[in-house]
Amino acid sequence: MNHIFDALIVFVCVVGSALLGSYLRLVLPQHHLTDESTGVVKLATGLVATMAALVLGLLISSAKGSFDTMNNELLHSAAEIIRLDRVLAHYGPETQEIRVALKRTTEASMAIMSSGDPSQIARLSGPEAVARGEAFQRQVEGLTPRDDSQRELKARALLLVDDVLATRWLALLQQTGTIPLPLLIILVSWLAILFGTFGLFAPRNGTTMTALVMCALSTSGAIFLIMEMNTPLGGIVKLSFAPLKAALDILGH
Repeated sequence: MNHIFDALIVFVCVVGSALLGSYLRLVLPQHHLTDESTGVVKLATGLVATMAALVLGLLISSAKGSFDTMNNELLHSAAEIIRLDRVLAHYGPETQEIRVALKRTTEASMAIMSSGDPSQIARLSGPEAVARGEAFQRQVEGLTPRDDSQRELKARALLLVDDVLATRWLALLQQTGTIPLPLLIILVSWLAILFGTFGLFAPRNGTTMTALVMCALSTSGAIFLIMEMNTPLGGIVKLSFAPLKAALDILGH
């Protein structure tokens, strides 16, 4: 919801700049609006437009990359959890309690992450969550192999536990936004300059005003998508937890 409010602020700034430019068109002396003046302003704003387009494209690419990376980590985590459960199942019936704990922990973590509540998600990196992860690891370490096959399965299980915990920490560290706020502010200021120029040289009629409003909606929508994809665990545009749900259906069988 905060991202919608931020996008609304961007929209108001951009449209307000266009309206200010349209007002200046009425009050500026006519010699400020000659063809020579218009040509210079268009060259200057062309440079600003190029920089804004490059930064906007980079931000969208960066946000999409972060979103895809976290999605891949979620898939990897689901696969590793299934592999861990199968290794424990092959070890023997003495791992039944550990497998139940694995399913219960995975289900609780998925419920918290899919809630989109930042305060709940923060609990996953809190002391209690760390203690649960270490307790689960100690359960696996406490297994007493009876033969070489079980010793190999225990070693594989410990490696998978390390992978699952590492992937979980990586996902939690990446779920916060990484786009610098000053960069977004500078980008919005460039867009405001551009739309102010559009309003300055555009004739005042319904067609041009509608076009400017639609363009402002498009740019604020792009900013909204950037911020949404940069926080993939919350908001409207967020990760699908279908892989973890599918993994839960497999665990314990």
